[in-house]
Amino acid sequence: MRYGFIGCGNMGGAIARAVCKGAGPENVVLANRTAAKAEKLAAELGCTAASNADVAADCDVIFLGVKPQMMAQMLSGIAPILARRSGKFLLVTMAAGLTMARVREMAGGSYPIIRIMPNTPAALGAGMIQYCADGVSDDQMFGFLGAMAPAGRLDAIPENLIDAASCVSGCGPAWVYQFIEALADGGVAAGLPRAKAQEYATQMVMGSARMVLESGKHPGQLKDEVCSPGGSTIQGVRVLEERAFRGAVTDAVLAAFDKTKEMGKG
Repeated sequence: MRYGFIGCGNMGGAIARAVCKGAGPENVVLANRTAAKAEKLAAELGCTAASNADVAADCDVIFLGVKPQMMAQMLSGIAPILARRSGKFLLVTMAAGLTMARVREMAGGSYPIIRIMPNTPAALGAGMIQYCADGVSDDQMFGFLGAMAPAGRLDAIPENLIDAASCVSGCGPAWVYQFIEALADGGVAAGLPRAKAQEYATQMVMGSARMVLESGKHPGQLKDEVCSPGGSTIQGVRVLEERAFRGAVTDAVLAAFDKTKEMGKG
């Protein structure tokens, strides 16, 4: 199978890196509005750079990696090419807020489609990717899942939940990076060199996440296990509770969710 990407930005590029590992760079074609971006990434990954029209005409799996507000214009340009195709092909959209039905409408046909909500750690094989599908054959799904396996953890989810999922795992890395930066700032304020503080904060976050996934324990229980009676950790927990840390994080997810819904109306 040949895998094509229309759009090689942060998210499209992250998925392209993973698919090159899963399907082989010789089977991957990249296209971008700014051709130089696709050419640069293709040279780095060892795959091929081409045009949107080439991807639309020749690839078995077409990843649509453009922003939601750009999707209609991009698809209108390739819709005639898709309509002329006689063989099977699959569309994969990663645009926040746009339903599979809406993307099909923009593309001009009831084509097999998969909607994914990835995050940028997919570039390192540590992504969280939710997906839903409609009209996809077993062979197409097998090829998609095999190519995407190096991206990280994949989870099938009903489409009515995918916007909420994307606001946790898709937007979440930005907030985790803010948290890591803030932890490092605290370490520097306490006297640590910047590089050391950042390394310690980052490894701590990575290890803590693994503890949640691999232990099966509730995060609240794991938090309690770190908090000794009369100790220093519980004092930090007290301050975060006073500053509404958990409420602020919950509100961030809901703000992202509202914006996602708004983008889907365009």
